[in-house]
Amino acid sequence: MTGMDRRTALGAAAAAALVGLSAGEARRAQAQAPRQLAIATGTTGGVYYPLGGGMANLLSRQIPGMSATVEVTGGSVANLQLLGAGRVGMILTQVDAAVDAYRGVERFRGRPVPVRAIAVLYTNRMQVVTVEATGIRTMPDLKGKRVSTGAPGSATEVMAFRLIEAVGLDRDKDFRARERLSPAESTNAIKDGKLDAYFFVSGVPTSAITDLAASPGVQIVLIDHAQYIPKIVEKYGPVYFPEVIPAGTYPGQKTDNHQMSVGNIIAVREDMEPELVTKILEVIWGGREELVRIHAEARNFTLERQKSAAAGVPWHPAAEAFWKAQGAQLA
Repeated sequence: MTGMDRRTALGAAAAAALVGLSAGEARRAQAQAPRQLAIATGTTGGVYYPLGGGMANLLSRQIPGMSATVEVTGGSVANLQLLGAGRVGMILTQVDAAVDAYRGVERFRGRPVPVRAIAVLYTNRMQVVTVEATGIRTMPDLKGKRVSTGAPGSATEVMAFRLIEAVGLDRDKDFRARERLSPAESTNAIKDGKLDAYFFVSGVPTSAITDLAASPGVQIVLIDHAQYIPKIVEKYGPVYFPEVIPAGTYPGQKTDNHQMSVGNIIAVREDMEPELVTKILEVIWGGREELVRIHAEARNFTLERQKSAAAGVPWHPAAEAFWKAQGAQLA
């Protein structure tokens, strides 16, 4: 039970006691009490926020008494911290950040989070974005440039640091300036001539990069970096894999982009009630077509993706049972 659910339950029990209800009536009152579910997503320029909003809409409409809301956050790291503190009930997160949180390492050192996967979603792509006018064509070309490594609390920042390290650059010494901007802020900074390149991890296409690519007089460039994946995996584990963003995904994108990807999951705390997990999955799985209308990445929310290895962290038992009942081969 999340902190919000505990407060709801205690409030219902107290109200029942005040009016002298029987124990059975009190339990029924508790069951009928409004349930608040805060969903931590990401920045407004990415995919988590609109997709999370679609999920909140579905859950609020289809679960009696449910009021689900979305939280704008820095991204996966912040979401996991909020989940660990019991301040939200459900999150969208990258698998690499979830694994760190579960193990209590990196940004979660000494503060492990009782995170459990309930669904595997789509793939997040690392996009290293610049424009033709900067002359940047390769990762080493970033040395001495003004870059943004993502918003504080984002998995973009985690992944960017790992990629920069694999390239052989020092994130604190080798850039003329290193900002920590959201994707929308980064796009605006490039337009204004205040930034040369930025890192952003998201589904594709994403609105902030589309905005930059569609700007008059701008020729977008996505920098290849898949060749550095083996070095990153050697140190951080097999949570990353190569993929390609096809030419034409963004306006004016001339060539395929060979890049590094990571999976996304929906996650909750290990102590969320099994009945609620099952209801959430029934609604979200049943509402896939509506989610696709919100963002095309929802097409990649498939039965075939429900794999334990892809989830990265343990399944919530109710989610494991749900997916097995749907016919998923989790192993």
